[in-house]
Amino acid sequence: EREGKLQLPPLVWSFAFGFAAGESRTLAAFRRTYNSTADESLSPGGFYQRLTPTLAEYLRDLVEYGFDEVAVPHTVSDEFDRFRDVMIADGTVLRLHELLSEAYKARHEEQAGAKLHLLHNVTDQTVEHFNVTDEKTHDSTLFNTGSWLEGRLAIFDLAYFKYRRFALIDENDGYFVSRLKKSANPVVTEELREWRGRAIPLEGEKIFDIVDDLSRKYIDVEVEVEFDRREYAGTQSRDTKRFRVVGVRNEDADDYHLYITNLSREEFLPADLATIYRCRWEVELLFRELKTQYELDEFDTTKKHIVEIL
Repeated sequence: EREGKLQLPPLVWSFAFGFAAGESRTLAAFRRTYNSTADESLSPGGFYQRLTPTLAEYLRDLVEYGFDEVAVPHTVSDEFDRFRDVMIADGTVLRLHELLSEAYKARHEEQAGAKLHLLHNVTDQTVEHFNVTDEKTHDSTLFNTGSWLEGRLAIFDLAYFKYRRFALIDENDGYFVSRLKKSANPVVTEELREWRGRAIPLEGEKIFDIVDDLSRKYIDVEVEVEFDRREYAGTQSRDTKRFRVVGVRNEDADDYHLYITNLSREEFLPADLATIYRCRWEVELLFRELKTQYELDEFDTTKKHIVEIL
């Protein structure tokens, strides 16, 4: 409403470019960046008093707006053309000053930690959704199933493993590929590939009970899983669903990489699924860039809203 001394564009850009400037990332360094581009410089007090929860909320809005604007055509392989989007969910821990342990509870005492949760759109090469919580918040609780999954492929690591989640994705006409959790150990109902000679029969066996006895290059079977539906009207029902489990032998480690999916054998062979799952490295590389190039895991502040701003 009035002509203020603060100039908002230089303030925003001082934080945006301050991460990549190579200078030690302190509030004093961000102020110097601001003063080097603004028409009028701000004193330390004048700069610090502008760093408020409102600014943190404003920067978050800008980031979300930016995500909508920067999407570019995908360059992933042709196998993904049958999906509307390929999505990867993941999270990474950011270590904070121990005096923030109440605001950002960590898994260990006398520590503080935030967790950055991302839903990475590989097709558009952008971030669909992000959230910042304390370290104790489980990744799985931040992934919501629904009609938005129709036609999309979601790729998960074990932190998101849940049979009910997979069933809901399938029921919303979406697709998924996940590592198979060893404690799950589903029962094989059918082999989807015939093997010549004296191959060990898998039907009726629990997959992890028999996998160490196998030497074939691939495992390709259908399994039946049992899970709890969401509680409704005070009652909770059990349900079953059939999915596909694929194993690709890792000769170096003399074991299998096992995946669970609802993608059909007619369209995707076991080797294809292993290739698809390697797309998870997209988000791992993004986290590594944030932590190494931009030092996102080094927060030298004891104020919660400063953490949110950064």
